[in-house]
Amino acid sequence: MKIKWDTLIKCIAIPLAVGGLAGLLTRGGMKLFQTLNQPPLAPPGWLFPVVWTILYILMGIASYLIVVSQAETNDKMEALLLYGYQLAVNFFWPIFFFHFQWYFFSFIWLVALWILIVMTIYSFSGISKPAAYLMLPYLLWVTFAGYLNLAIYLLN
Repeated sequence: MKIKWDTLIKCIAIPLAVGGLAGLLTRGGMKLFQTLNQPPLAPPGWLFPVVWTILYILMGIASYLIVVSQAETNDKMEALLLYGYQLAVNFFWPIFFFHFQWYFFSFIWLVALWILIVMTIYSFSGISKPAAYLMLPYLLWVTFAGYLNLAIYLLN
């Protein structure tokens, strides 16, 4: 299959832009995060933007595989709609957590995100197994983020 570079770049740019905008809106958040009581296994602050950048790129590639697949248009649209929903929920989490410091609400929001990611993976798997697999690191990271979020709520 020939790579459609313009489509691939757009698909990767969308989650990177969403993450970048959320990061811009919460740019002082990591300083606050470092002052909180941290649970065991809390990674250093510099790791978060690195991991999220990688995850957004993987998400973009996954969405590209759905866009260019030979699946029925309705199936692709349903899968991409779920993808869009989870991306929107992802966008708001750092705002709730870092800007408003709503730690418990942020945890509940993260649970909703986790459910949407699972639904997206399931939807992607019916169209492209590689696309579904590319979303798994994201699910694992959000699971870990849930642990951190809940622990921060309980410790602070």
